[in-house]
Amino acid sequence: MTQPSVILATAGYDHTIRFWEAKSGRCYRTLQYPDSQVNRLEITPDKQYLAAAGNPNIRLFEVNSNSPQPLMTYESHTSNVMAVGFQCDGNWMYSGSEDGTVKIWDLRAPGCQREYESRAAVNTVVLHPNQTELISGDQNGNIRVWDLTANSCSCELVPEVDTAVRSLTVMWDGSLVVAANNHGTCYVWRLLRGTQTMTNFEPLHKLQAHNGYILKCLLSPEFCEPHRYLATASSDNTVKIWNVDGFTLERTLEGHQRWVWDCVFSVDGAYLITASSDKTARLWTMSTGEAIQVYEGHHKAAVCCALHDGAESSPS
Repeated sequence: MTQPSVILATAGYDHTIRFWEAKSGRCYRTLQYPDSQVNRLEITPDKQYLAAAGNPNIRLFEVNSNSPQPLMTYESHTSNVMAVGFQCDGNWMYSGSEDGTVKIWDLRAPGCQREYESRAAVNTVVLHPNQTELISGDQNGNIRVWDLTANSCSCELVPEVDTAVRSLTVMWDGSLVVAANNHGTCYVWRLLRGTQTMTNFEPLHKLQAHNGYILKCLLSPEFCEPHRYLATASSDNTVKIWNVDGFTLERTLEGHQRWVWDCVFSVDGAYLITASSDKTARLWTMSTGEAIQVYEGHHKAAVCCALHDGAESSPS
């Protein structure tokens, strides 16, 4: 099999993971995920593997293969895994779960290497670009920074008491962090480096982005520069694109018929993929806000999508 240069996958409540040809909209591979729904998908930096987070396991599949079986299964969470991601050279994976923990896994070894206790269901985890801090958000409204070097929680903040933090995103250069919550609000902080390695949060902006829940917030990637955007996907069936310079609304992406659960930018920030409860995923062009492709085939809600259309980043 020759590897496609663009890897696009979606999953959700029909117990399948689907791989799509981005341009044509054709589904060329379907994987069964029998044990649960799939909450989150992530592709490794080298484009070799796809992690699928379910309840309560994470399964790693080969991207460039016809095998229906996972290569590895990561077991030790005891509830829904809501977040999964990889360190930049792909040596380790992190996860967050409704069991209240954040875990770190060495991809080359079985079992969980480290565990951090959040004391509330974890909805979202992101890795700071410095690769040494994880930031988690939970159902009780806590945001915590986990310092991987010191192996401890270095910072805690609660933007809105008892309001679940649904999604976190960090700017590619580490300058901003955004937290989105169940009240449709985005909190934006500047990230300042203290004398220690600890990241300090300086409040920058509070954005009332939607009337419904924000299910995903995402800052645009490095190759989108000099433009900087924030995408917010919501239970109001829309995705809004905000200009980070002043947090003005650039455009609203309308077309999904149900909640929009996930979104991911293309490597240059020119396109956005979204996944929705209306069973479809869509490809939007950022310049016009139009949907230029619809990916149809899921039988139930599509709640997560993953895209890797950049160069394979090999270990540095």
